[in-house]
Amino acid sequence: MSNDDNYPVSNRGPAEHDVRDQIIQAAAEHFRQYGYMKTTVSELAKSIGFSKAYIYKFFTSKQAIGEMICANCLREIETEVRLAVADATIAPEKLRRLFKAIVEASLRLFFQERKLYEIAASAASEDWQAAIAYNQRMQQLLQDIIVQGRQDGDFERKTPLDEAVKSIYLVMRPYLNPLLLQYSLDHANDAAQHLSGLVLRSLSP
Repeated sequence: MSNDDNYPVSNRGPAEHDVRDQIIQAAAEHFRQYGYMKTTVSELAKSIGFSKAYIYKFFTSKQAIGEMICANCLREIETEVRLAVADATIAPEKLRRLFKAIVEASLRLFFQERKLYEIAASAASEDWQAAIAYNQRMQQLLQDIIVQGRQDGDFERKTPLDEAVKSIYLVMRPYLNPLLLQYSLDHANDAAQHLSGLVLRSLSP
């Protein structure tokens, strides 16, 4: 599956192009230093050594560049989460690791990549396709874990699957959504343990 299939974004030109990658890498570094919101395409072009017109050959707007950077960031987080979950064999432990990996990745983005966090916040507030895809893929991963738990006899089966997935996703959402994350920091250190414990008790057969 291609990256565009995983995290669809708007862009121009051929899908595989070295210049596109150069622009993305340079733009990410620029945004890390100066932030996304305050940067114009003209300032970005000057900083990375391309003309504004040349950048527009590959991207329709600054948002399109931000979307690509956001998609790359969310893809890395998803990979990290999936690796953490894959190391566990039973569903309850997979669920614990899902919560833990999501919280840790989100906090790292907030505290260590503060300027890139602005892009993630814009993605969430404006419903960028990359953000929508990320949430859908996390919900699918959660559903896969619940299905395994039900098949293994670790989780109850009375609650409709879609209702269980949606309810647990809403519990996780303060640490998935960048806009909500800033209001959830006071309990971040204990969040993964407490929330996953509560969810697991609710899933007990």
